[in-house]
Amino acid sequence: MAVREIVIHPAPVLRRKARKVTDFGPQLQTLIDDMVETMRDAPGVGLAAPQVDVLLRVIVVEFGDEEDEEVPPKLYSVVNPELVKASSDVVTGVEGCLSIPGFAGEVDRSLEVVVKGQNRRGQPIRIKASGWLARVFQHEINHLDGVLFIDLAEKVWRLEEEDNQLLAAD
Repeated sequence: MAVREIVIHPAPVLRRKARKVTDFGPQLQTLIDDMVETMRDAPGVGLAAPQVDVLLRVIVVEFGDEEDEEVPPKLYSVVNPELVKASSDVVTGVEGCLSIPGFAGEVDRSLEVVVKGQNRRGQPIRIKASGWLARVFQHEINHLDGVLFIDLAEKVWRLEEEDNQLLAAD
């Protein structure tokens, strides 16, 4: 496993649509392991493959229980993720991005989503998420289509240096 360099906006790769994964071999396994290590090192709660300069439909998300900090965070590795259901209930929340350091913005997201995809071995998976976890999945899946939070934000602002450490949404 290795920490990879995170691509910073306005790098063109962040605006391109990622390709579907068809090969679940060793290269994909290394990519996923490296993405997890990179996300944790940043630190962040999610990372999409284009953020490490790989145009494949792969995301990793690691998120704990919002109600109980004693519960260890759960790690999700999702290949070819799709939002198959999104609630009409929308919530505005503050987001940041590892590829847009030093900035945050208010973004409207569905409160609940269902994500369909494959695990790292190619088996089908389905994830129901709500609250902040649903927001993280929507943010990361947007990356796979070249959409950044700044494209969706009502307003964007520059963070103070100390705030930047607290807000890495992905």
